[in-house]
Amino acid sequence: MKENKLNILITGAYGFVGSNISAFLKKSVDCNLIALDINQGNGVYDEFVHWNDVEGICWDEIDTVIHLAGMAHDTKNTTDESKYFEINTGLTKRVFDLFSKSKAKHFIFFSSVKAATDKVIGNALREDVVCNPKTPYGRSKRAAEEYIITNGGFDFKEKSVFILRPAMIHGKGNKGNLNLLYKVVCKGIPWPLGKFDNLRSFMGVDNLCFIIKSLIEKDIASGIYNVADDKPLSTNLLIMLIAKSLGKKPVIWGISKGLIKCVARIGDIIHLPLNSERLMKLTENFVVDNSKIKNAISVENLPTSAEKGMFKTLLSFKNL
Repeated sequence: MKENKLNILITGAYGFVGSNISAFLKKSVDCNLIALDINQGNGVYDEFVHWNDVEGICWDEIDTVIHLAGMAHDTKNTTDESKYFEINTGLTKRVFDLFSKSKAKHFIFFSSVKAATDKVIGNALREDVVCNPKTPYGRSKRAAEEYIITNGGFDFKEKSVFILRPAMIHGKGNKGNLNLLYKVVCKGIPWPLGKFDNLRSFMGVDNLCFIIKSLIEKDIASGIYNVADDKPLSTNLLIMLIAKSLGKKPVIWGISKGLIKCVARIGDIIHLPLNSERLMKLTENFVVDNSKIKNAISVENLPTSAEKGMFKTLLSFKNL
């Protein structure tokens, strides 16, 4: 590790989020970046450490730990539940215990909005919601949160511990449901759910990097923080942005909600691609309140608008 620089350890360093955060920090902060991962990949890191050697890290020389390593939600539900707890909860315990015993100053844990709930009741999800995660992914993330809290995470006098609950993160290198929707529009397949004008919060990686830098550099109180862009986006607007990024006209069909729901109920019986559960996930609102984190870092608005950030992500898909 280099002297006179901030030593920042990032777990899950070579994943989508870790790659973006490390590139941003390397440009904007005078720091030495240490990657903690299962395999060494490409990136701007100054050092690499394998998980087998985690105890051998000079923890007293670390300034900030950004704990990203974890198992993502398996939308096909084929992953054994114990795996989520082994990785999402177990690794967090391991890293947090090492942090707690060291002189390191900041611990930033990436949890998820799914650790709080799978369905937003009311206008928007706030940090003070009574947590009731339903999926193994959400429960494993919540168990990690509880371990941090019950083991004094928010009680340190000279340390800061942040539990971040991000909405769906997007940016260059993003994988997941957003890519699937992109492929639908790319192939010219009409979007049949135009009558369902739902709203969902997203977290653009540029705004996320801005928040991480603020947590490292400013005196922010420990706690749980939702992280999301300032405004939610409707799926219809998302379809329009995808089409715009491709230079195409959006094809959105306004089929009646009643007919769509009828088809979904039939899908429950004969196993069509569209069933009631999938329709609910495609059309439900999931709006996240980000006012607490903005108040904490003293900004009225995050630097990149939700629409601008999403369009930038979509353009990166086209380049690939």
